Amino acid sequence: MRARLLRTVREFFADREVLEVQTATLAAHAVTDTSIESLRVADGAFLQTSPEYQLKRLLAAGAPSIYQMGPVFRAGEAGRLHNPEFTLLEWYRLGFDEVMLMAEVAELVDLVLGPQPVRILTYRELVGTLTGDRDVLDLACADALAKLGGGRVFVTGYPAEQAALARLDSTNPAVAARFELVVDGVEIANGYHELGDAAELRHRFLDDCAVRLRRGHFCPEIDERFLAAMEAGLPDCAGVALGIDRLLMLKMGASSLADVMPFPGDSA
Repeated sequence: MRARLLRTVREFFADREVLEVQTATLAAHAVTDTSIESLRVADGAFLQTSPEYQLKRLLAAGAPSIYQMGPVFRAGEAGRLHNPEFTLLEWYRLGFDEVMLMAEVAELVDLVLGPQPVRILTYRELVGTLTGDRDVLDLACADALAKLGGGRVFVTGYPAEQAALARLDSTNPAVAARFELVVDGVEIANGYHELGDAAELRHRFLDDCAVRLRRGHFCPEIDERFLAAMEAGLPDCAGVALGIDRLLMLKMGASSLADVMPFPGDSA
């Protein structure tokens, strides 16, 4: 089933002439995202939590629309829907915005899981507000999603404070050009209309570090290679990361990632 899924994904992108690439799994820098913790090896390098920075460096260097599918690593990830190593599919489409990319994500999910209607709800519709403590908002959003029950839901219009690496909406700077796809209560994909402004990205990274230090957590050095690539110019694009193991879990009707992984974290 896993082999069939990987083949389906590769055929999906081959039909659309999206190029498969491979980036480094071990690299000198880690993300500053306050919700993600990286695994550091003995020589100080980091196992990558996502190929995002390197894929965007390829785009800035002139690559066409691209995707990568392979292992990524995150510290402290354990549970029914989490594992320290998992398979991530990430792709970037030149000339797309988040609305166009949502349609393509839905096409891929329909191909794998079978066609089904998709609802679109804004973050404000789910939570009732865009302002407040980040942790409180996250809990309120998770609770609201759990109450939606089955089905497929795109959540859009995230607060600007939760933009991550997405640009802000051109018509409403209070919200980010970001979406998430939830299938039967499981978060499957997270996508952005990508921000290419190096100065704004640096500002966001510094804000992340300030939060990390305030919490007493480690903050990695800012990835200057990534920012240099953004200064050179990221083409207009949208990108999304999708959890292959979670998608396979849903396809097989399994109850946890451990059921669809040959070697989950506790037996690897």
